[in-house]
Amino acid sequence: MNDMRTGRHETTLDRAGLAIAVGGVLGGAVATGLAALGAESGPLALVAAFMLGSLLCALAITAVAAPVWIVLHATGRRRAGHAALVGAATGFIVFVFGQTYGFGMFYAPPSDIQTLLFRWASAAATSLVLAAIAALIGLIMWRVAYRWER
Repeated sequence: MNDMRTGRHETTLDRAGLAIAVGGVLGGAVATGLAALGAESGPLALVAAFMLGSLLCALAITAVAAPVWIVLHATGRRRAGHAALVGAATGFIVFVFGQTYGFGMFYAPPSDIQTLLFRWASAAATSLVLAAIAALIGLIMWRVAYRWER
């Protein structure tokens, strides 16, 4: 008996949209957690962090990760590992971009080379942690969006 699965992962437009919404809400939850760790974590600040985090995360997923995922989907790379990789890679790039003045393309206050190197090292280290969270969000989004069809 052949145990090989013959089929592939498929999605629909409504499940893909729901996955983006779920990713946005999960991003909002992460933003809320980070705000709760901050000094000003009153109820209004937490609600604002959740709403703004959800909106910005959903926009980032749509603008950055979705085009990459469309290419992977079209080429048949639709497994959970691919989703985690897209989440981690795009999360890492976006967070490093945000912490390094757009990879040095935008105006930054003058600093010496030691400060600049520290900024990049710090950006890479914190972005690795956030990339792991983004990979988990990518996995959850994949599970919402895809079903196995024969």
